[in-house]
Amino acid sequence: ASGVTPPAPGVSTGAVSNVTSSSAVLHGAINAKGQPANYVFQYGTTSGYGAQTPLAPAGRGTATIQVSQAVGGLRANTTYHYRILATSARGATAGAGRTFTTPKIPLSLQIVGAPNPVLFSDPFSVQGTLSGTGAAGRVVALQFNPFPYLAGFKTLGNPEVTNSIGSFSFPVLSLLTNTQLRAVTTSAPFVSSPVLVEDVAVRVTFHARRVHRNRRGEFFRMYGTVAPAEVGALVGFQLLRPGAPSVTQGSAFVTSGTPTVSRFSTIVRIRHRGRYQALVQVADGSHVSAYSAPLRIR
Repeated sequence: ASGVTPPAPGVSTGAVSNVTSSSAVLHGAINAKGQPANYVFQYGTTSGYGAQTPLAPAGRGTATIQVSQAVGGLRANTTYHYRILATSARGATAGAGRTFTTPKIPLSLQIVGAPNPVLFSDPFSVQGTLSGTGAAGRVVALQFNPFPYLAGFKTLGNPEVTNSIGSFSFPVLSLLTNTQLRAVTTSAPFVSSPVLVEDVAVRVTFHARRVHRNRRGEFFRMYGTVAPAEVGALVGFQLLRPGAPSVTQGSAFVTSGTPTVSRFSTIVRIRHRGRYQALVQVADGSHVSAYSAPLRIR
């Protein structure tokens, strides 16, 4: 009869899909009962909800249709309550409340060496972050495998405990050779960082002393040390030019000195005075090349 008042929309809260640690898709069904209707999903960490999706149209049909909305910004490992709510000129109808739980974020480890490379015998630190659910207050160990990387990983120093945001730092007094490093958790769930190669740069000292001058120019003895011993390494003496590439002015080979320190020495004709540095080129895989501190030849 024409005097019958159309009912409010009919709704049903559906399941949830595509649940991640930070998002989900909420589903429901709505029958507009012949009146223009709109709907939202209400959701939150309690049955009071507190958040809702944007208002969306549900048409004005008389058949039940399936609807869905994606929600984001969720917290991992958290139970959420949700329901569908539809409105029309005839009133509002809420579906039954349902729940779902977001999964934990899997733990993952990342580390960096600071600095990398590090000068031979210098201290440095291995800084890292444990990310994921439950990352705070976890015990992490540092493991090392020195060049030629055949001995396998062993624990280096004492374990550290992650802070409130999962960060940690290992102080390392020194390394003798290039070394593979990784961080591992000491209790389940067990995770390991990707392997980091911490390079050890040879330590180079460099000196220059004028030995004589003639019509061909000035001659300087270029000499210094390399630690650890890198007998046979090539040394290049470079003139530093502001705003331009450096120019090699001569070279020498590293010779034996002591078991831990090798030496180089040669006489070079200097055409241009200025700032020079020595580059020791290492190619044996145990260390990496390095520059000396620059010096000025006046």
